[in-house]
Amino acid sequence: MIHDTVCRLCSSCCPIHAEIENDRLISAWRKSFLEPEKRLVCPKLNHAPDIVYSDRRLTTPLVKTNNGGFREADWNEALDKVVELMTRHKQEAGPQSVSWLRGMAADWGAPWDYPNRLMHCFGSPNTIGNGSICFVSRDFAHSYTYGSMAFPEAKSAQCIIVWGKHDGNTALGAAEGIAHAQANGATLIVVDPVRTSMAAKADIWLQIKPGHDALLAMAMIHEIINHDWCNTEFITNYTIGFDALKSIARNYTPEAVADDIWLSAEQIREVARLYGTTRPASIVDGNGLDMQRDVFDSTRAIAMLRAITGNLDIQGGDVIPQPVPVRNIQMKEKLANGPESITKHYALFNTFSETWGNQVQGCIIDGILDQVPYPLKMVVVQSGNPLVTMADSSRTREAFQQLESLVVIDMFMTETAKLADVILPASSCFEKTQLNRSSIRNNPIILQNEVIRPLHNSWPDWKIVFELGRRLGFTDEFPWHTAEEAINYQLEPTGITVNQLRDNPNGLRVAELRYKKYEQDGFSTPSGHVEFVSNRLAAKGFPATPLQHGMVNPISFSDRAEEFPIIGISGARDIRFTNSQFFTIPGLVQNGTGCCVDIHPEDAKKMGITEGTQVAVETPKGKIKMEARIASIVRPGSIRIAWGWGDYKPQSGLNLLTENDNRSAVTGTSSCRSFMCRVTPLS
Repeated sequence: MIHDTVCRLCSSCCPIHAEIENDRLISAWRKSFLEPEKRLVCPKLNHAPDIVYSDRRLTTPLVKTNNGGFREADWNEALDKVVELMTRHKQEAGPQSVSWLRGMAADWGAPWDYPNRLMHCFGSPNTIGNGSICFVSRDFAHSYTYGSMAFPEAKSAQCIIVWGKHDGNTALGAAEGIAHAQANGATLIVVDPVRTSMAAKADIWLQIKPGHDALLAMAMIHEIINHDWCNTEFITNYTIGFDALKSIARNYTPEAVADDIWLSAEQIREVARLYGTTRPASIVDGNGLDMQRDVFDSTRAIAMLRAITGNLDIQGGDVIPQPVPVRNIQMKEKLANGPESITKHYALFNTFSETWGNQVQGCIIDGILDQVPYPLKMVVVQSGNPLVTMADSSRTREAFQQLESLVVIDMFMTETAKLADVILPASSCFEKTQLNRSSIRNNPIILQNEVIRPLHNSWPDWKIVFELGRRLGFTDEFPWHTAEEAINYQLEPTGITVNQLRDNPNGLRVAELRYKKYEQDGFSTPSGHVEFVSNRLAAKGFPATPLQHGMVNPISFSDRAEEFPIIGISGARDIRFTNSQFFTIPGLVQNGTGCCVDIHPEDAKKMGITEGTQVAVETPKGKIKMEARIASIVRPGSIRIAWGWGDYKPQSGLNLLTENDNRSAVTGTSSCRSFMCRVTPLS
C-alpha cells in the first residue's frame, strides 16, 4: 500500500510516497513535477529501509554503568534518571545550568517548539540550536533587510544565481526546478570556490575566494546602480537608505575587489549586467555562506541585490513567505525575570524571530569549560552529534568529557552518545507524525505522517519530550498524549486539523499564493520598508549597512599564512549522508569512498602527492589524515576536505582543524568553512 508522508532524512522535507506492506517500509520515492524517469534520485531515500531496519539502531534506553559501559533499561527507569539529573542540577546550580542542545535531525518545526516549551517551563533559557552556522544566520540577515527570509522561485526565473549552494547534493526538488528553468532558456550563474556538478553546467561559474562573498555582492550593487539597472520605482516607494548604500558601494568597484576575490573585473561586470537586466531573476543562497564569519553582511548584501533590482516577491524572483498562523507554544513568558541565556551576548540574533530563539551553539562549550557567563552542568543533546559536527572538535570533546551530566536522544550510537549518562532511542521519520518547519513558516501545510509503528523500543521525539515534561511536574503544560492532539492545538488558529491534512496529502493552503504583498502590507521591518540602512543595528554599535567599515580577512588562521599556506575548504555535503548521519549504512558508506582531500594537480605535483596518497592536513587546532584525490575542481593553493566522517574515521574528522574562537559579534559564527592549513604526504 502506498502512503503519503514527508521524508526527514535531511532538512529538505521532501514530500514522498512510501510503500508499506504488513507495517514494514518496503521503499520510498520523492514526489516531483517531473516524469519518474527524469527525476533526480536520492540515495538516502533509496536506502530508507536499510536505515530504518539497520542492526546498528539503538533499540532500547541505555544507562551508563559504574565501569563506563552501558546497560539496558526500560523507559520508566531511563526517564526517571533524566528527571533526577535535571532536578538535582536545578537545585544545586539553578535551572540555567541545564541546557538542551538541538541538532538538525528532528526538524525545526514543532519538534523545535516542544523542547523550548519544556525548558521554558523548567526555568532554563538554554535551548540552543545550531543556527549560527546553518540557515538561521541567513534568515536573520534577510529579516533585518525586508522582514523575513525570501525563498527563490528558480523554476520560473529567467536568470538564476546559485550562491554558496549545491542543491544536487542537498535539495533535489530545488535542483530539478533550476535545471527545468535552464532548459527553458534561463541563464544559470553559480558562485562557488569549488567546481560542483551544478557549476559545471552553469552558463557562468565564478570561482570566488572562500569567505569573500560580501565583496562580490557589493561590487555587483555598485555596477547595477552605476548603470541604472535598478528598479527605481520599487526603490523610491518601498525602501529606505538607498543613498547610503550607493555611497558605500562606491568603495567596491569591480576593479577594487577583483584581485581580492579571485575574479576579474570583467566577470563581475558581466554577472552584474545579467542579473541587473534580466527579469525575473532569482538568487538561491545557501550553506556555503553560513559557515563564514561574515555570513550576516554577505547575506544582507545579497538580499539588497534582490531589492535594488525589484526581484522581491514577484513570480520567478525571491518570494516573501506567507507564514502559517500557528499558535506559538514555546511559553517563553515562563522565563519572565528569569536568568539570561548563555547566548546573551548575541541579543539581536536571539530576538529577531519569535520562535528561533538561541542559536549560538559554541556558547555551550564556553559555559562548560570557562563557566562563562555561568557554569553549565548538564546538556541534553537531541538529534545531534556535536563531537563531530561542531567546530574545534578537540575543545568540544574536552568540554563534554568534563560535563557532569549528559543525555543523548538519537537513532544510532555516536561519538557524543558514547559519553552519555543516559541514551534515549529515537524513532525514524517514518515512525512519527509531526509538523515540519517548512509547513509552519510558509504555505502550504503538508503533514509528515507516521507510516509504520515505532520499531523496537524506540519513541518519537514528541513522546520523549512530553513524558519528560509531565514527570517534571508540567502536567497542565503537556496535556497531549498523541502527536495529533498537539498538532491540532498548534494549528487551531488556522482552522485546519490533522484529519484534513491526511485527506489532502499534497497540502493545504491557509491563504492563496500572492505576489507583491508589500503593495498592501508593506514589509515586516520597523519602517515597513526594505532597509538598506538598519537603525536597529546602528543602535547596538553594528554597521548599519554591509561593509560600511570594510572587511577583515574572513579566513581562519590567515595571520599564520606563512606557516599554513593552503586554503582549506570544508567539503560539500555528500548526498549519501546528512552531516554525520548514516555512515553506519553499508550501502551508503561504500567502504569509505569519498573520505578524501581534493588537491589541484599543480599542487599535488609540487608536493609529490599522487592519487590515493595518504596525507596529513594540519592547522593550529589539530591534524587529520585522509586519502588524496587529484582534482581540478579546486583552485591551486586551495584544497577541499570531506567532512562528516568523524564517527566513521575519527582520524578524519574535519572539525579537528576548525576554530570557534573568532566569532561574528552579530551571529556568533566562526569561519569553519574556510581556514589556512598545510598538507604533508605521509609515507
